[in-house]
Amino acid sequence: MATVRTHRYTVKTGDLATMLERRTNLIDGIRTANPAFAEATLIKLEDGSYLDIWRWDSAEDMQRASQAAGSIPLVGATLSLTADHAVIDGEVLDER
Repeated sequence: MATVRTHRYTVKTGDLATMLERRTNLIDGIRTANPAFAEATLIKLEDGSYLDIWRWDSAEDMQRASQAAGSIPLVGATLSLTADHAVIDGEVLDER
């Protein structure tokens, strides 16, 4: 069953363009190394914060990639441009 990891964060003033570029490069790298990484959706909320929803084919695939993320320098470099970061995982139950 598909699994999502939702990140909620703010982006430091003046860093949005850099964060978007790093995020794109990070997603490309993760997708190359993990074919089970299905999609990433970035949503800007009314309050100026962002929801970054990453979809995986399964929870096991997401966990393996998450464990490997610590060895990818671009992860830390991208996260350094954000603040108030929170992560919530969930299982997709219904899509229409």
